[in-house]
Formats: sequence, structure tokens, C-alpha cells
Amino acid sequence: MSLTKAEKTIIMSMWGKISTQADVIGTEVLESPPPARRLFTTYPQTKTYFPHFDLQPGSAQLRAHGSKVVAAVGDAVKSIDNIAGALSKLSELHAYVLRVDPVNFKLLSHCLLVTMASHFPSDFTADVHAAWDKFLSVVSSVLTEKYR
Repeated sequence: MSLTKAEKTIIMSMWGKISTQADVIGTEVLESPPPARRLFTTYPQTKTYFPHFDLQPGSAQLRAHGSKVVAAVGDAVKSIDNIAGALSKLSELHAYVLRVDPVNFKLLSHCLLVTMASHFPSDFTADVHAAWDKFLSVVSSVLTEKYR
């Protein structure tokens, strides 16, 4: 699946807004206070990969990992024409070392979309949603490439 020029433009434009709040968005993707719930609350099975983390909302480890997640998305945006190259080492880490169930990338993508929509409601149009959904599907495919 390849992204069109228009989709790439939408993704890069929205990334400009996301990157200014990357740490907050990254933390919220993983866990946010009530009433909103994200990855670890909505999909508690994902916590199994973080037994050594303090998963309390706002913990330093949660914030740090959320920042890493959004930074990896940023790497994919910056290398939008070579996402596989940009995320190759991350793909190997998750497949061979961490052995993360590939379905978790789709769950994380969904949580990122929800977080984006809540932070940028007027900017998160149907076209933005569609472009980012497709982009995150490409990212998920790249991250699960090494599993095959």
C-alpha cells in the first residue's frame, strides 16, 4: 500500500501540529486519565510487555515510552518515502527481542488516531483521518515485516 502525494502532504501537515505536543500525546496514547482511556486501559493485555514499568498515569516511565512511540512515528513521517528503512531496527527489536504480538501495533495505531482526534478536533477531518489511518497501517506493516 502506498501513500499518494496528497496523503503525504496531509500527514506532514498534521505532524507539524502533533510534534509540538509530542510528549503529551505520546503519554495519552498509552494511558490517559478518566474519562478518556487509551491503550493500557482499553487493551489491558498490552501491559504484559511492560512488567518492569510503573504504569500509573503520568509516571516517568510511561511518559518516556510515550515520547519514544511518538518519536518513532515522527521518524516514519520524516522518512515517508522510506518508512521501512527508517523503522527497520525498531521492527527487528519488536520481532526478535521483545516478541511483541503484531496485533498490538494496530491497537496502538487506533489509540493514536483517537488521541489525535481529541487534541485536534477541528483539524481531524475525514481526509486527515483516512490519510493517517492509511499511514499508520503502513507503519504497522513495516513493524511486523520481520515476523514473516
